Amino acid sequence: MKNNTSVEYKREEIISISRDWVEAIVVGLNLCPFASPVVRHDTLRYAVCEAQTVEALSSDFLKELNLIQDTDEKVIATTLLIMPQGLTDFYDYLDLLAQFEKLLDKAGLSGVFQLASFHPAYVFAGVAPEDLSHWTNRSPFPMVHIIREGQMSRVLMHYKNPEEIPERNIKLLQDMGREGLIKRFPPFEDFID
Repeated sequence: MKNNTSVEYKREEIISISRDWVEAIVVGLNLCPFASPVVRHDTLRYAVCEAQTVEALSSDFLKELNLIQDTDEKVIATTLLIMPQGLTDFYDYLDLLAQFEKLLDKAGLSGVFQLASFHPAYVFAGVAPEDLSHWTNRSPFPMVHIIREGQMSRVLMHYKNPEEIPERNIKLLQDMGREGLIKRFPPFEDFID
């Protein structure tokens, strides 16, 4: 599989591509029904982390946690920490995600924030590699979504059957097929062999 993390992009390009993905795929396909208001109110922060070592990535993650914690959710509701360098291997990314989860817990912020994971080569364990279900969590660059749990809880109170969202998303993507996904978000062509 090709992977955009090996290509050099400028920070503005990374944000632009990521924003286009959010608008075309996440919001456009309603994969996350809670994303639309955050995008509409421009309270989704796109933070680009160019670090490549676990220590530097962890440091940047902690800085983002501090920033979102110290900022009113009407200004920054949620953050996408985009890490375009050095995480081409999905399993290295998962190791880093586990490190971030430990840092969240160590900071006493489990239950305050939760993390959602996205990667160009995302695969669900036990699912055939070519299955389109993986595309619910595939993004143009490795990224971690830092979500305020309180905000999510408030939104979930007004959403009927949130547990059905993953199944609905998988069916939608399978119905669209590879060509439909590429048509909606042309950069996906760079990820599909």
